[in-house]
Amino acid sequence: MESKPSTTWVTRSAMLVLMIVVIDQVTKVIVLKTMYKGQSIALLGDWLKLTFTENPGIAFGMQFGPPALISILSLVATILIVVYLYNVGGIYGPYRIGLSMVLGGALGNIIDRVFYGKILYDDPLFLGKVVDFIHVNVWRGIVPDSIPVLGGKYLALFPIWNVADMAIVVGVAGILFFQRGFHELVEKGQAGEVPAFTDRASEEVATVPSPNEKGPGIKVTQPETAELPRQASGDGDHTGK
Repeated sequence: MESKPSTTWVTRSAMLVLMIVVIDQVTKVIVLKTMYKGQSIALLGDWLKLTFTENPGIAFGMQFGPPALISILSLVATILIVVYLYNVGGIYGPYRIGLSMVLGGALGNIIDRVFYGKILYDDPLFLGKVVDFIHVNVWRGIVPDSIPVLGGKYLALFPIWNVADMAIVVGVAGILFFQRGFHELVEKGQAGEVPAFTDRASEEVATVPSPNEKGPGIKVTQPETAELPRQASGDGDHTGK
């Protein structure tokens, strides 16, 4: 009987990704229904506001090409994240959570890029803009002269982002923080020393066949029983002359 690896971690990751996408899209729909473009609502003075903008570029409004190219590249990157997560997701839980958060955020913004242009403005698919509304005034002032390029210039750091962006930032931070532990487990796994607390180890333990069950590639042998010498019976045949 062939054993299959547990998909518990796949279910947990899918639930986290789905939760991020739903929260992201619901908040964006609320903004689209209740605010007009450029409107700003103060929540904590000038430090935190709701400001409705549409971002045709990548994070924080940066652009490096036409919207369609950005949408296609974002879709390709998301597919690569899915493949990578599927291959390594069972090794280390915290690392998997970081990847799942990045995937959820990427999917949330891809929905905007692919469909929002068509839904809101009847533009072709892949020409949509990402809805941003969380306006955080991090810092504003004169950059110190010691900093190259920007030194001596006035700079205002006020990123306007959304729930998907927040998930990506937190996820990337988690990946960077836990990558050392992840790679250590990978090395131990290659050496046959995967600790029992890892997801991969627990899956492997769960799939070990029972003593009476043959798994793929596993030969179950029964201990040999030594044959006892036959003892002569008192009633045996006796030949005499």
